[in-house]
Amino acid sequence: MNPSRRTVLIAATTAAFLPTPALAATPKAAAAAATATPPHASYFYPDSFPSGSPGTGITWRSLKTWTAAGDPDLAFNTASVPLAARFTPTPANTTARSGQARVQSLVSFGPTSSNPSQGSATADYYALTHWAYLDELVFWGGSAGEGLILAPNAPIVDAAHRHGVPVLGNIFLPPTAYGGQLQWTRDLVQTDTTGHYPLAAQLVALAAAYGFDGWFVNAETGGGNTALGTAMLGFVTELGSLAAARGQRITWYDAMTVNGTVSWQGALNSQNQSFFQAADDMFVDFRWSASTLASSGTKAVQLGRSRYELWAGVDVESNGSSTSVNWDAMVPSSSAHVTSVGFYRPEWTRNHLPASRTPGDFHAADDRFWTGRSLDPSRPDTTDPWRAPAVWVADRSTVSAVPFASVFNTGHGLRWYEDGVVTSDAAWNHLGLQDRLPSRRWAVRTAGTRPAVTFDFADAWRGGSSVLVDGALDQPVVLDLYATQLPITAETVVELTYRTDAGSVDIELAVATAEPGSAGTAPPYTYLPLDAGDGWSTATVPLTGLSGTVHALGVRLTATAGPVRWRLGGIAVREAPSTPAAPAAAQITAADGGSLRLAWDAAPGAVRHYSLHRLLPDGTRRFLGATGQRASFLTGLQPEQGEAAARFEVRAVGELYTSSDPVTVTHTW
Repeated sequence: MNPSRRTVLIAATTAAFLPTPALAATPKAAAAAATATPPHASYFYPDSFPSGSPGTGITWRSLKTWTAAGDPDLAFNTASVPLAARFTPTPANTTARSGQARVQSLVSFGPTSSNPSQGSATADYYALTHWAYLDELVFWGGSAGEGLILAPNAPIVDAAHRHGVPVLGNIFLPPTAYGGQLQWTRDLVQTDTTGHYPLAAQLVALAAAYGFDGWFVNAETGGGNTALGTAMLGFVTELGSLAAARGQRITWYDAMTVNGTVSWQGALNSQNQSFFQAADDMFVDFRWSASTLASSGTKAVQLGRSRYELWAGVDVESNGSSTSVNWDAMVPSSSAHVTSVGFYRPEWTRNHLPASRTPGDFHAADDRFWTGRSLDPSRPDTTDPWRAPAVWVADRSTVSAVPFASVFNTGHGLRWYEDGVVTSDAAWNHLGLQDRLPSRRWAVRTAGTRPAVTFDFADAWRGGSSVLVDGALDQPVVLDLYATQLPITAETVVELTYRTDAGSVDIELAVATAEPGSAGTAPPYTYLPLDAGDGWSTATVPLTGLSGTVHALGVRLTATAGPVRWRLGGIAVREAPSTPAAPAAAQITAADGGSLRLAWDAAPGAVRHYSLHRLLPDGTRRFLGATGQRASFLTGLQPEQGEAAARFEVRAVGELYTSSDPVTVTHTW
């Protein structure tokens, strides 16, 4: 990539986020060896380090010497959610396609050395939610001064996996203008006495231990020769073979050529096809043109590969949804797509906003980027110069098993809510707590004025956000929520939790037991009335008289007095209620003043996440955080008045947000 596109990666110039009282991941034994310091996403050099000493807050690590057993932060960095299977419902519009162009995003969630393992104490975060259009996420980063190999943190992997999206770590060998050293490339591709590539095996082992899905290989350090190019090809070939055996993926970036030099081609051609053949995909540099993409797609097919295994790079770091793009070169409207699309730095949707930005500001910009100017994938604006993914990619869903529940938690918030009550007034982010979210945001069907539909952070039933419908509602409004494949039995019920803040409205649950007849048409809903309720209300609706499979869920709102402000706090599809078993053997594994590391054994059975509370001397509980992992870092703790020891409670939280009995751990001050 052009050096001008890499300003964030040069050095760790931004201070690390303050660690939040949230939680994080796997074997207790690894945490036991650690000190009470905040864990971060891991980053490495292949083998040798730069001259001098690392900057403040930076730890230089060697991938060659890494072991899972010796990793003090393994418990915080291991994902807890397996990659979910996805299905493609009937598209929301007539232009969105399945089986053609795919979407990859290269996202920098923070500086290389400053990606907290368990979220941070701010709501200002790139809380990606439009997973339905994504096929691959690259955890972008790496810099000469911090480390070249960046492993994704657990919250992002958990959120992506919940929506069926694989996540790749990044290997960045920077240009010499940005501190790159050719020795680091040679370190990466070194061989042992048997001719194998030990760092290829290390990369695969690291991804397996942490639970992410492979690597993006970006070799841009110039000065190489044919021997180095040959060694790199051997390395990528072995990396790809080892990765495939573990269910991992490799994407090659169009930079180094087979002769070892760095020369961005903007195409698949003889200079890089060997690397493409050794990998699963290739990111085509931004220098592409309509003709080079056309020839690249043809060449991929001639090589026995899919043209959609080529990601045509689109640089949106500077201008986001105002970027001028030759869409017809990649995803023409009137013919088959030519290649897939790789978005470089779509976190522009957050970064371009002023420092006073709110979560609502971010989601408005992010919806504009992924859905388009109409903000409704069921009626795209064909005159919009920004051809948003919702216009040309069919959305996908992972909602295919009962029980299913969502409280529309986006993974960040201004406060934390439990049963409609604020239990922490601290801002936070932790993408691992993000729910499976509606894939079509927002498909609204009405003969009248369309209301505004948004994720709202001013109030919630649980977590940090709810869905707010705000408008005149001069005609009935149907809001599509989830495309599903949920089997119906005699015991199946749907629960909705909702509240009317202004006006009055009749509420109906919308249930479709068949797919729409064609793309762009509404699901064939059956409407089941609910009580209006007072304050936060939960209605339990048996699916009596329905059979087969639930293919879509939504709500129909009919105003009886307006304008209306109505919010949806939760939805669940279940049979019998269930409560998870408790975790066990909670213990403090390291302590340093008001900073603690905790770990516990997993609860048996399915667990959505674990919640942590502090039991205060007056008998009340204070919410501290939650995570899918089995370890927690807490900081800023102080004794309460007259308190000799602090008591903490860890609970398992199930799919239906029911909580287990607590396991208690005590810390003596």
